Amino acid sequence: MSYLDHFKLSEQPFRLTPDPEFLYWSKQHARAKAYMESTIWLADGFVVITGEVGSGKTTLLQSFLSELDNDVVYAVVSQTQLTPTQFLQAVLTEFGFKPFDKRKVELLDMLNMFLIEQYSSGKKVVLIIDEAQNLSTKVLEEVRMISGIETHKEKVLRIILAGQPELRETLDSPGMKQLVQRVRLRFHIGPLDRSEMREYIERRLAVGGHKDPGLFADDSFDVIYRFSGGVPRLINTLCDTALLCAFADEKHTIEALDVISAAQELNWQEHESNTGAYDQLRQIEMDRKVGTESHVTQIELRTDDELVEILTFPLGRVIVGRSPDNEIYIKSKFVSRHHAQFISDESGCVIEDLNSTNGVFLGEKQVKKYRLRDGDKISLGVYELIYHDLRIKRGFDGGDTITEETDDGDSGNQDSAVNQK
Repeated sequence: MSYLDHFKLSEQPFRLTPDPEFLYWSKQHARAKAYMESTIWLADGFVVITGEVGSGKTTLLQSFLSELDNDVVYAVVSQTQLTPTQFLQAVLTEFGFKPFDKRKVELLDMLNMFLIEQYSSGKKVVLIIDEAQNLSTKVLEEVRMISGIETHKEKVLRIILAGQPELRETLDSPGMKQLVQRVRLRFHIGPLDRSEMREYIERRLAVGGHKDPGLFADDSFDVIYRFSGGVPRLINTLCDTALLCAFADEKHTIEALDVISAAQELNWQEHESNTGAYDQLRQIEMDRKVGTESHVTQIELRTDDELVEILTFPLGRVIVGRSPDNEIYIKSKFVSRHHAQFISDESGCVIEDLNSTNGVFLGEKQVKKYRLRDGDKISLGVYELIYHDLRIKRGFDGGDTITEETDDGDSGNQDSAVNQK
C-alpha cells in the first residue's frame, strides 16, 4: 500500500512545488493579492510585496498571473543578479524579443516602443520582478527610470517587486528615496497564526483528496506551530514528514508524538520567529518539563583585537548574523542576516556557512563546513570568533578530559574543502 492509499489521498497535500490550487487565502495573502491587482487599474507607481522565505509569495504570484484578463501582457523576471543592461535584456526577452546584441540605449528604445504599441492596442503591460532583494542599486535605479515611461495621459508600465525582507531594508536606505516615492503600496507577508495554520493544513488535506476530518489530532497542531513558526514551507515539510512517520508505523492518525518524531528526523529545533532563526531545544518530550543542558560551547567575539563579548551555549544550533534575532548578533555590513551556524553535539562542534555573501574563513582558508578544534579562530568580515570546547577544561562527568581529534581520524568528521564563491 502506498503513502497516498494509506491516508486516502488522491495527491500529495504538502509538496513544496508552488501550486495555486493549494493556495490558502489568509487575510495577509488576500490583501497582498488585492494590492497586486490594483496595479492593473492604477498605472502610476508600483507595488512592493515582501515576505520571509517559504511564506507563499511565489504561489501567490502564480495565482495572480493565472487570473489576468486577455488584455494584460506580462513578463516575470526571476533571475535578478544582473547588470542594468542584462536586466533590460531579460525584460525584453520575456516580452518576446531577442535583444542580446543591442546596446543599452537601443534596449531602452525597444522597450519604450513596445510599451507605446501595447498601449495603443488597448493592452496593459505588467512587469513582475521576483527575488527583487537581489537587485543592485543600479538596477533598482533602472527600474525607477522605466517605471516613468508614459504617454501624454498615463504611465504605461505597471511594476510589482516581490522579494525577501532584505528588499525592505534596501528600499528604506537613504539612496532609495526617489524610488520609494514611486511606490504606491507596500505589504509584508508574515507567518500564519495558530488558527490560520490549522485552516491551512486542513485546506491542503481537502485539496489532496482527504475527506474525513481528524487526520491530524488536535494535540498535533500546537507542536506543528512550535516547530514551523507558522511559515507555510516549514509547515509543509513537517506535515509531510509526520505523515511518512505515521505511515511507517501503520498509524492512521497523526498525533503530537508523530510530529515530534518528524522534527527529530529532520533534525529541527523549535522555531524562534518567522525569520528562520531557531532557539535552542534542550529536550523534546511531551510528558515532562524541558531540562537544562550544561553549556559546552564558548565563543569569544572580537574585532580589531578587542574583546566584544564572551558567549556560552548548550548542545544544539547557534545562528550567527547581523539580524538581531540571531543567538550571536553582529551588527556589520560585512555579515549576512543569517551568516553561519555552530552545531554542537556530543563529539564536538561544526561551523557551517549559511550561503553568506562574504563567506566564512578559518585563517586564510574559506570553508563551507568545518569541524572545529578548541582555539580555532573563525573570521566573519572584520570580526573574529574564537571557539572553545568547555568540556576539554572540565571533562565529562568529572572524568578524563576530552582528547582532540587528529588529522588521522575519520576524514568524514572534518571538511577542509575550500568553498569557492
